[in-house]
Amino acid sequence: MRVMGLISGTSMDGIDIAAADFRLDGDRVEMSPLGSLAVPYQAELRAELEAALPPAATTAATICRLDNEVGRAFAQAAERALEQLGVGAELVVSHGQTLYHWIEEGRARGTLQIGQPAWIAEATRLPVVADLRAADVAAGGQGAPLAAIFDVLLLQGRNRICAALNLGGIANVTVVGPGLDPIAFDTGPGNTLIDAAVRHLTGESFDRGGEIARQGAIHQPLLDRLLSEPYYRALPPKTTGRELFHLPYLLEAVADGGPVPPEDLVATVTALTARTVADACRGLGVDEVIVSGGGAENPFLLELLSAQLDAATVHPIDDLGVPAAFKEAYFIALIGFLTMNGLPGNVVSATGAKRPAILGTVAPGPVAPKWPAPAKEIPQALRIVDMADR
Repeated sequence: MRVMGLISGTSMDGIDIAAADFRLDGDRVEMSPLGSLAVPYQAELRAELEAALPPAATTAATICRLDNEVGRAFAQAAERALEQLGVGAELVVSHGQTLYHWIEEGRARGTLQIGQPAWIAEATRLPVVADLRAADVAAGGQGAPLAAIFDVLLLQGRNRICAALNLGGIANVTVVGPGLDPIAFDTGPGNTLIDAAVRHLTGESFDRGGEIARQGAIHQPLLDRLLSEPYYRALPPKTTGRELFHLPYLLEAVADGGPVPPEDLVATVTALTARTVADACRGLGVDEVIVSGGGAENPFLLELLSAQLDAATVHPIDDLGVPAAFKEAYFIALIGFLTMNGLPGNVVSATGAKRPAILGTVAPGPVAPKWPAPAKEIPQALRIVDMADR
């Protein structure tokens, strides 16, 4: 089945799209990447999304409008990808845009990803799997990190303790190793506080190449205040988001200790991401860190992380045949493929769910989808295969 995955992460900079050919071979999934592209949000839509996030108040009218505007943006991006990539996709899988992740007393009570899938189904004339997190939450899970299924299948069999690290707006890790039940959780902010500081100080969207942070010095009193956040001491499974880590949160921490030079502020929040990721990995005895996400393009952040991790190796997921910038779009495509084959897409030891769950709901589109017969075996591995080798 040829599947196209779409996602906009917590950085809210646009829509990542990746297409792949998937095949079941016994207890193994084979994935052949077919291409990817990124489609930025229009500035007005991004500004509206940012304005609707906590701690700001919003209205039902705004949420309705944004749900449909994001749906149309995803539909246009999917049409563009079908034309530019020329992959002949049979299925579209849309994560949508997370607007709110409802956590109470350490448990997920609900989650809201907007981007009405009917617009995508209408535009592409293909079935669309969407609303991927809700089934895991209903089964008692955190609804995240959903990347765990991709990471576990890809990394099983390696003879060391490996962490698949995604440095998106929020950083998350999946830890796999001999004799370990897979563990996955959000470590805390990835790029979100870095981006918030840069936008507040310069008007730019992000710290390109980590150059602003590199010019600054880490402000230790501020870093200590930020590290006092109780989230870091909570045990997994756990998830977080921009409901907690946002600009007012950062500015409040700064105000508690007096002015901080701009470059020092960016350096300090970059150090916060490196430190909290490293603490999480060290606590689990990680030997190898495999990095994806936008933060993989911040060399200063990776230098700080490597320095914190001592002997552990740090390298991009590109080395395993998956483009680092589009790993999330590929795992979204994988989840949809599993759903269409009647297979669960969550990892219960990662999300805390009571049971494996088939994820998502299906918007069938104008043409009835071709449902495969349910798979007979639960996949145990993911193999990346070049189409030329099939």
